[in-house]
Amino acid sequence: MNCEESGAQLDTYLDGELSAEKMRDMDAHVRGCSACAADVLAAVQLKRSVKVAGRRYAPSASFRAKIQKQVAVRPRRSWSPGWLVTTAALATVLIAATMVSYVGRQNLRREQVYSEIADLHVATLGSANPVDVVSTDRHTVKPWFQGKIPFTFNLPELQGTDFTLVGGRVTYLEKTPGAHLIFQVRKHQISVFLFPENAADRVLGQTPGVERKQTFNVATWTEDGLRYIVLGDASADDIRALSTLLYDSGSRP
Repeated sequence: MNCEESGAQLDTYLDGELSAEKMRDMDAHVRGCSACAADVLAAVQLKRSVKVAGRRYAPSASFRAKIQKQVAVRPRRSWSPGWLVTTAALATVLIAATMVSYVGRQNLRREQVYSEIADLHVATLGSANPVDVVSTDRHTVKPWFQGKIPFTFNLPELQGTDFTLVGGRVTYLEKTPGAHLIFQVRKHQISVFLFPENAADRVLGQTPGVERKQTFNVATWTEDGLRYIVLGDASADDIRALSTLLYDSGSRP
């Protein structure tokens, strides 16, 4: 695949609508071409901005009260059955609107966090120096973070697995410092992010498995006060396997 073909398929690639073979070709090209990686990052950021702009407005309490006054009927002297039904229906609509507004804000917040994480991953793929500490030895990478982030963490033993630790770097999620680790499985790179649990305001929740977000497979959970986010273009099985290794290592003292 060349840059011209990559540019023509960029939108379809980001929407996850290419065939499995073309997705693999595109992934391989982006990893090896800094110009196309930059285009992917710019397109992801544009999609995130459009999505945020489309969901930015949420009715305020004063606006809701104003509309309620406009549609409300003046009370009659006697409460007829029809009026009671209308009042109950209006109350139901207002409650439902409030719940939809709250759920919408939570979903928007969740998508914003995933978009920011995806941007960090794509930017790393396109960087000439993706990690600040280069080592396959977990006993080298883990101590490097001491004094650079406000927490410690454990790394799994990878001997006998398909995974290789490439290295790590300090990163930020909403101004909160955390660890960004790069693992490799076959020809795929997987980003593992660790932040204090409150960095994402707990909106990410605990996914029961692997989800598809921002054209990537992702898993996330919290353990011992840390938020783990595993994201990459590797298969769902690979994301799940690495997540299991990380989860098991996190439970060790």
